[in-house]
Amino acid sequence: MSVALRRMPPWTAIVTRAVVLAVLAFVIFGPLLNLVLWAFTERWYFPHKLPQQFGVSYWFKVFSPRGGAITSLLTSIWIAVLTVVLALAVAVPAGYALARLRLPLRWLILLLFLLPQAVPNLPIYVNIARIFYTLTLNGTILGVVLVHASHGLVLAVWIASAAFAAIDVSLEEAARNMGASPWRTFTSVTLPLALPGLIASAIFVFLESLDEFTGTFFVGVPDVTTLPLLMFNASNGGNYQIASITALLLLVPSIAFMLLVERFLKADVLSMVGK
Repeated sequence: MSVALRRMPPWTAIVTRAVVLAVLAFVIFGPLLNLVLWAFTERWYFPHKLPQQFGVSYWFKVFSPRGGAITSLLTSIWIAVLTVVLALAVAVPAGYALARLRLPLRWLILLLFLLPQAVPNLPIYVNIARIFYTLTLNGTILGVVLVHASHGLVLAVWIASAAFAAIDVSLEEAARNMGASPWRTFTSVTLPLALPGLIASAIFVFLESLDEFTGTFFVGVPDVTTLPLLMFNASNGGNYQIASITALLLLVPSIAFMLLVERFLKADVLSMVGK
């Protein structure tokens, strides 16, 4: 592509670059612009290309007590926090063991954590819903958290193991030579050094739980309503303004937390993922 541009006349190369950038911008920001338009639209009927009336009345409807957005958002955040706690409770010891101990078939253990992502979600959630129904976990926060954690563990364990693997072993050996116990070495040296990677892991799990729909739909409905479920119900009912506002609400924490991930997840940790 770059060689072909250099062979073109200057004005042709400039126009070509501008067109490519415009197409990329449309692909990336076009859906977001459509969400913003619908979020501030009062009336928009075919065949009009643009909304006929703008306003914020739907924002008041979403945030009203009957709108359910605040309750759904708090439920989503609470489920995401519990999912992070559960995922890290497993990922921290598992990640340390995978990074530091000479485990047989280590690659197979890491592969097993990837299985929930490799298998289609729909049949899994249908069977989970059937099992949870017999265990009276359907329609409960605990049931939804367990489903979210099954996917969050993939990111949590892989990133945690990479964070621990990126730590220089000589630092732990130096602490042990100074008389520190294994537990003191872990809490005073290893864990603080791995903390940025663990924070990034927690953020990834939080965002995945916050956006999770399919598992929540099969396990949580009708008693547990999260923000993605509210967005689905609004879209299914043709309430595109409410669905767009809900989508924008979900977008805000995703962007904010991804900026934090970029800060905490360093290149040395990324290079160790899967090793």
